[in-house]
Amino acid sequence: MEIPILLDADKASIKLPHHFDRLTQTDFRQAYTSVMADLAIKIIEVDFTAVEYIDSSALGSLLLLRQHAEKSARTITIIECQPAVMKTLTVANFHRIFDIH
Repeated sequence: MEIPILLDADKASIKLPHHFDRLTQTDFRQAYTSVMADLAIKIIEVDFTAVEYIDSSALGSLLLLRQHAEKSARTITIIECQPAVMKTLTVANFHRIFDIH
């Protein structure tokens, strides 16, 4: 499954599927790797609009993205979380290390 990426000037938005889990982990890594290759991108949005389920491997993937982004001085914003997904992110303390809207 290919994960869509929307580009707008210096911002890239990665649109996640309904289930963000170990089965989509490789696709997500490919998506953010292509975004990281574009040096014009300074802001990375991870769009959770469609996400209804997230597991621990997806949380690990977000942490890897964060590590890569920090090395290249890029910011990450998580947007449009459904309440159940936001609860998972909060329990994992992701609200402390990510900008979540």
